[in-house]
Amino acid sequence: MNQPVKRKRIPYGMMNFIDVREDDCYYVDKTHYIPLIENANKYFFYIRPRRFGKSLTISMLHHYYNILEADKFEKWYGDLYIGKHPTPERNSYLIIYLNFAVVNAELNSYRQSLDAHCNTEFNFFCDVYAQYLPEGIKEEMNKKKGAVEQLDYLYKECVKTNQQIYLFIDEYDHFTNKILSGPSCLEDYKSETHGTGYLRSFFDTVKAGTYSTIKRCFVTGVSPVTMDDLTSGFNIGTNYSLSPEFNEMTGFNEEEVRAMLDYYATTCQFHHSTDELIEAMKPWYDNYCFAEQSYGGTTMYNSNMVLYFVDNYIRNRGYMPRNMVEENIRVDYNKLRMLIRKDKEFTHDASTIQTLVQQGYITGELKTGFPAETIAEPDNFISLLFYFGMLTISGTKRGKTLLTIPNQVVREQLYSYLLDTYNEADLRFDNWEKGKLASAMAYRGDWKAYFDYIAECLHRYSSQRDKQKGEAYVHGFTLAMTAQNRFYRPISEQENQEGYADIFMFPLLDIYKDMLHSYIIELKYAKGKDSDEKVEQLRQEAITQANRYAASETVQKAIGTTTLHKIIVVYQGMKMVVCEEV
Repeated sequence: MNQPVKRKRIPYGMMNFIDVREDDCYYVDKTHYIPLIENANKYFFYIRPRRFGKSLTISMLHHYYNILEADKFEKWYGDLYIGKHPTPERNSYLIIYLNFAVVNAELNSYRQSLDAHCNTEFNFFCDVYAQYLPEGIKEEMNKKKGAVEQLDYLYKECVKTNQQIYLFIDEYDHFTNKILSGPSCLEDYKSETHGTGYLRSFFDTVKAGTYSTIKRCFVTGVSPVTMDDLTSGFNIGTNYSLSPEFNEMTGFNEEEVRAMLDYYATTCQFHHSTDELIEAMKPWYDNYCFAEQSYGGTTMYNSNMVLYFVDNYIRNRGYMPRNMVEENIRVDYNKLRMLIRKDKEFTHDASTIQTLVQQGYITGELKTGFPAETIAEPDNFISLLFYFGMLTISGTKRGKTLLTIPNQVVREQLYSYLLDTYNEADLRFDNWEKGKLASAMAYRGDWKAYFDYIAECLHRYSSQRDKQKGEAYVHGFTLAMTAQNRFYRPISEQENQEGYADIFMFPLLDIYKDMLHSYIIELKYAKGKDSDEKVEQLRQEAITQANRYAASETVQKAIGTTTLHKIIVVYQGMKMVVCEEV
């Protein structure tokens, strides 16, 4: 029996740089950013979506600068860029590492939890760096009350031994979701982050330390909301989140993804070429751009999702994962359901999420920070969606930043949100029934019952305000419902200028190889008072367009061996009056 070829472990879910290196994991080298960070301002803020490699980046920096780990430098960094091009500051700092993700997000107990976490880390700091610190520092530090007094004491004591501190804070805004979850939380939050609030005092102390022995800070999070409220107390920090220089520092670019696939193709059983795998992954995980100046150049893949895919592809012995979206991502997006509530609070006519889905893009001005109480202002809310990874920069339009949905993973979540925004009563659409209808559509070509179900839901659950939006609402609702169909990736005309129909249900043949049917849906809308002649005119237009789209090279390539159905749907008001196959 052949022995399996030894391969590098896939570091899926791993955030500790030392574990990644010691366990012989595949590591995408980002160490060439170290000199750029050193040349940037010394107090560095960096915002990226969840699961985008921020914690591993902090861990990599932490160990690079740790004065205690100089003897491990060659082992951990020797074969990386920075091992061949070390900087003068390498292994020259005492490290304080704080991870606010472990701090209780309930604001009424936040101070106690912050004190406990900081005390644990400050005691660790005193223990491991005892040889570099004044004698008795730990005992004296523990006589101080709380994180603010203890940090103040530590950085001042380090002056006596001429030591320099590098402070890392990961997930500084961990409690942002809590802040946004209800109006009552906002007042508590403001009291903590403004004036003499405890969290504000903590960052005031960090600022004071930067005039002394805290020589560098690196702070990460997912939202600029808290930063704006806190950093008037820490106003020497620079936000590099929108800088083209650091656009590719976390996440993977396509070259990095290709190199990874090429490596594993030599050590594992693959049934697809690298090009074929890129073609499958790209619509789901790629297309993040975090700097306007970088648009048109390199786009970024969500690194966690790439690792999930590669890990599952290898475990499936070279076959596509059944689920392209990992469950943890769904859980993360579920935590953002407060976005729905905030979106509903808008006073302007159309909600941001509805507008985004219905026209395929949205424009706004990206903010580097804004106070929590102004989150419902359109540009601030759009910025929040962007920082959470639900929008990506796609150029400019009429002097504003043009933002679109980056990929299918996000689109799936946004469409799910959209169904909730359409449904004021928090209706739960029958998932079992939807699943049964979707399967019949994919394998038996039974499409009529599926569209009848969508029409019934749309008619039953539309509010008066929804009905006033007419065509945009009908198209958005249909798109959101078809996005729940696991056998297809719906592509709408607004998202794609390649000659697709209103909705092309792209069959996921790499996953469901025995699928038999694919669909073009040409959707038309007549006002409730329009004549039968108008409805017939729209029907004829739809037939002409469906035939033209069906013949396009793009569609013909995508449908593979499936039978393509051209479905014409016409709504008159909220009632479906035509549903037929051409």
